[in-house]
This record gives sequence, C-alpha cells and structure tokens, in this order.
Amino acid sequence: MIPPRWRRIARERVSILVRLAREEARAHPERSKRYIELAMKIAEKYKVRLPKSAKRKFCKRCRAYWIPGVSVSVRLKSRERIIAYICASCGYEKRYPYAKKARKAPN
Repeated sequence: MIPPRWRRIARERVSILVRLAREEARAHPERSKRYIELAMKIAEKYKVRLPKSAKRKFCKRCRAYWIPGVSVSVRLKSRERIIAYICASCGYEKRYPYAKKARKAPN
C-alpha cells in the first residue's frame, strides 16, 4: 500500500512536470516529451490519476505536447459531434464527443 503522503507528493510532481512540458513545448519539444514521459511514469508508479485537462494536452502514442495549429490539428466533425485532435508528429487521432448546448425555452 502506498502511503497517502507519497501520493500527494506524486500529484504535485506530475502537475509540475505537465506545467514544465507546456512551457518548453515550443522551444524544446524533445524536452517536453521527456517531461510528459516522466509524469506518466510517476503517475503509474504511485497510482495517481492525471487530471482530465492534462490528459487532453499530449499525444498518447508519441507523448508530444499538443499546441493547436503547431503540433496538432483540431477538427470539428459536426455530423458525428466529435472534436478530433490529429498529432502532427505521429498521425495519431484522438476523438472527444461534444453535445450541443440545450436552449432555454422562451417564457
């Protein structure tokens, strides 16, 4: 069993590494990949979940940090109601569903 103190420290380390990956993504993409790899290893070892917002910011296959228009292209597929992120370095496509906002009925 992993002590709660270690999990808290692991969560902090993961968030720091994701932040560093974001900062280094444009200037040093390889360093950014390494930060993401380290964050994933720490999260796996200490059984810590990555925040949902962090999971959507890098490629699951090549670990590249996604910058829209630079390292990833974003496509809206309205018929299927999905947002597709296509990695520029490896071609991996990740799809996320979206729903239309419900309109309020006029009073």
